[in-house]
Amino acid sequence: MSRWLGSLVNRAVLLVVGVVILTALLVALAGSFLSRSELEQQSANQVETIARLVSGELDDKLSQRLEALNHVAQGFTMSEAAFEVRAGILMRRQTALQHLFDGIYLIDAQGKVIAEHPKELKMVGTDISNRSYFRRISVQLTPQISEPYRSHYQGRPAVMVAAPVFDHHQRFIGMLGGAISLAGEHLIEELSNIRIGKTGYLTIIARNGIVLANGRTGEVMQPVSDSNPVLSRAMSGFEGTARTSNAKGERIILSVQQMSEVPWFVAAVWPAREAYAPATRLKDAFLWILLVVILLVVPMAMWRFRRLMAPLGELGLQVHERHLGVRNKPVGVSGGSEISQVAEIFNLVMDEREDVLSSLAEREAFFRSLTRGAPIGIVQADVLGRIEFVNPVFESIIGLKLAALSGTHLFDCIADDDRDAVIEGWQKALEGQVVFRDRFRLQGLNTGAPVWCQVMTAILETPEKVMGTVTIVRDISHELEVEDALRDERQRAENILGVMQDGVLMADTGGAIRYANQAAGRFLGTGEDYIGSNVFELVGIEHEDQALTHDWFLAHDDLDSLYVTLRNRRGDAFDVDLSMIHIRQGRENERLVFVFRDDAERRREEERLSWEATHDSLTQLVNRRAFNASLGKVLGESSRQEASSVLMLIDLDHFKPVNDEGGHLLGDEMLRRLSDLFKESVRQSDTVARLGGDEFGIILPACGLSRAKTLAERIRAGVEALEIEHEGRMFGVTASIGMTELLPADREPKDVVARADEGAYLAKSQGRNRVVVTPVGESKE
Repeated sequence: MSRWLGSLVNRAVLLVVGVVILTALLVALAGSFLSRSELEQQSANQVETIARLVSGELDDKLSQRLEALNHVAQGFTMSEAAFEVRAGILMRRQTALQHLFDGIYLIDAQGKVIAEHPKELKMVGTDISNRSYFRRISVQLTPQISEPYRSHYQGRPAVMVAAPVFDHHQRFIGMLGGAISLAGEHLIEELSNIRIGKTGYLTIIARNGIVLANGRTGEVMQPVSDSNPVLSRAMSGFEGTARTSNAKGERIILSVQQMSEVPWFVAAVWPAREAYAPATRLKDAFLWILLVVILLVVPMAMWRFRRLMAPLGELGLQVHERHLGVRNKPVGVSGGSEISQVAEIFNLVMDEREDVLSSLAEREAFFRSLTRGAPIGIVQADVLGRIEFVNPVFESIIGLKLAALSGTHLFDCIADDDRDAVIEGWQKALEGQVVFRDRFRLQGLNTGAPVWCQVMTAILETPEKVMGTVTIVRDISHELEVEDALRDERQRAENILGVMQDGVLMADTGGAIRYANQAAGRFLGTGEDYIGSNVFELVGIEHEDQALTHDWFLAHDDLDSLYVTLRNRRGDAFDVDLSMIHIRQGRENERLVFVFRDDAERRREEERLSWEATHDSLTQLVNRRAFNASLGKVLGESSRQEASSVLMLIDLDHFKPVNDEGGHLLGDEMLRRLSDLFKESVRQSDTVARLGGDEFGIILPACGLSRAKTLAERIRAGVEALEIEHEGRMFGVTASIGMTELLPADREPKDVVARADEGAYLAKSQGRNRVVVTPVGESKE
């Protein structure tokens, strides 16, 4: 291969082919990149559109079923006895619901199925009180869409859409439920069977990681098997389109759309190999065309370049004859202008070479005479490093004459400790054809000790060969002594600059200030004219009620992080973290360097952490931990108070729709405004706390039950009147408030909280938005 590339013709052909291939590849890559980018964007838009349409349609269907079921349940208002007796008749009338659900159930207040459709389900008499959706509806008394579950009928996966049924007094008497089979035809299966392209599919997944429908495998009620990071983020609420890989490592386009009615999301998947197939087919066709072009270009280029390069071979033969001396006249051949120009340049170079050789001896003699008068040492050596010439200055440095040095190796003059490192650096510099520069010690026999020198070595060469090296040597022993002195001064400056972020002050042994930065001036309490003043006359320093004097600091070694109190003449006091170091201790010009670090920031940080441990970050109210501590304190003082203390628990009604429909940011804003209302309604001595979620507590020390009732009604009315506008809608909540007195017999906060919580529960069961007082001694166990 190397022999074939030795031909210029072959190289030229290879260059042409390479240019053709490179140009074609660049065009192909650019076209592929642009077409692929367009396909990627179109594919992503298509997948996202399908996912959005499916999630929207599924939301609409769920919303339609929930509204229809709730509308029918509201028409069942009757007594509980009539509800149980007429259950079968009511069920037969629900023809519309029968087309919307796979199964319809009427369930009494105890959780027993009393009617069903179709009858083949055989669920009448079944106790479903342990189902989570029944427990939530019987407590929250609002329509619900359940989490996916395994039904009693053949263990089929399903979701339950249910609405509470009330009597004429708004008391819960049961519920109407519609079951939707995840494997049925009413809702999900027809959507999951949608295909994207040929192999793309849809998956419907609950945020708890359970697959509700899988258009690829058909699995239902199975945990998500694909550990895709996009699906993991979707379970936390992520929505969007991304290019990622599935569990098999295949590249896919994945679009996630969250649903509004239920905590589910729709995932649309389209394999990238199918989405980008048009770009792949275009690339394959282009490669075949490129191969055909190359097969046609190579033979034509070979023939043409051989014709063009024939005169160059004749020129090479004449150059070889001229070099051997066989030919005396200038070379010359016919051909292109470039070949003629090469011949002319070769003839010119040969003429100049003869002139150079004739004057080389004269130049060498001139160089030797010039270096003898130079003020620095000069050494000339051959390519192996053997000394050929030195000037008198180098003889003085090394302590030997040229006669003794001639023929010896230059490296023999280097001190033993430095020789190996210098040889390695010298060889690397010459191999790289750069000037070698370094400082090291030469063995000076005149002084009896090595002499530090600055050395620079360069190559002596002609166009034909390397003739040797020339080295310049300069004695720098005195300069190094000066550098050592400067290094001490620079170190002192670095010590001071290293602590410039705090107050830094340098004083002599008499206490006179020699230097102080701007931060130190704040501690001294004086202007910028403190240089020369005695630091111990400007400030007083105390540690553990002991005054630290000038003599005390002189007698002690360096100090690190001594916590002291500093007072200046203006009366300012600072809690300071003090450090002190001695510079040149015990010698002339000894200095004391003080570093003052204000410790106030650390104390502020401790106060901030203490506040965060006892308060709710959203509402700025005290948290449950601080609330329990305050309640325990009030219980301990209740026996010494003339008026009774009162505990009030506030449970917000209908807060979940605010979060679900208005968003969590609206819910947070509602909680903050309610917190401000509670704080403005009570005294400064009262304690208002957020106990968690939408539950609040108020402790009213020595308030009296009568005044507390009035205050509770005012708070209830204020909550009811508070509304927030969001996107054209008004959002609001009400409050169910439970109250109880604190008696001397109460010992545990949990007992008092249980009584007040019972009142809040009664307020909710009686229709919400009211205040209920739990009398002491009548609460349920």
